[in-house]
Amino acid sequence: MVDNTRGILAMAASVVVFIFNDALIKLAAETIPSVQAIGVRGLFATLWCSLALLVSGAWRQLPMAVHPLVMLRGGLESGAAIFYLIALFQIPFAIATAINLSTPLVLTVLAVLILKENVRWRRWSAVIVGFLGVLLVIQPRPGDINAWTWLVLLATLIGAFRDIIARYLPPAVPTLVVSFTTALGVALVGCVWALIDGWQPMDWRGIGFIVASSLLLAAGYQFLVVALRSGGEISVMASFRYSSILWALGIGYVVWGEVPNALAIAGIAVIVGSGLYILHRERVRR
Repeated sequence: MVDNTRGILAMAASVVVFIFNDALIKLAAETIPSVQAIGVRGLFATLWCSLALLVSGAWRQLPMAVHPLVMLRGGLESGAAIFYLIALFQIPFAIATAINLSTPLVLTVLAVLILKENVRWRRWSAVIVGFLGVLLVIQPRPGDINAWTWLVLLATLIGAFRDIIARYLPPAVPTLVVSFTTALGVALVGCVWALIDGWQPMDWRGIGFIVASSLLLAAGYQFLVVALRSGGEISVMASFRYSSILWALGIGYVVWGEVPNALAIAGIAVIVGSGLYILHRERVRR
């Protein structure tokens, strides 16, 4: 019997820090070009991962960063990020978010096809119902769907394969090394793209948001890789990514004064119910 507790807790922690990281980078992007902010954030995240490698002594295993699977995962992370960003500049945020939050569905399919996980109808139902709850919250308009939405879907698929690859990383490769490689890949893509577009001056307020965001990003990478390497069922852990929309609504209300309507509140109830049902089924199975 597989115990998913550690993976669920690590996935839930990654969701929290990633969503607060997104809020901070959004605030930074009010005065700094988005791609430049993401590249600089990646540089700082690489710095924090480097310091953690030094303090923990894991730097001795840094040569493992060139392991083909580690490099492949870093490349997929960079590709997913840049495709998502390119599309995000062209389509409404709600549409991009809705497509990106189809990741749990994609991961469940890949977990069955590649990892041979046994996913029964109850879990499938909970994952699908959770995604319907996300759609109720975001309320995307069908008329907004165009070629750019397919690019977001491509980014989502790449991100899902990135997560599956984490299961095959050699146990000898420290999680910190994986996080370092991921942060470095995103930093290089973001900074090169920003240099091509033309580097812009940055104010101290924006830099402060970027530094805080980078700390959360580095922690998020670590939590996510811990979750994916925990040995738990990815089809179970992935569904807890839906909780990011709940945190996003809370942050939107506190920081930007965004108030959800009745449909969004109904969607929140559906998402929470889906997550509680999955936890209930885990307890019953054990």
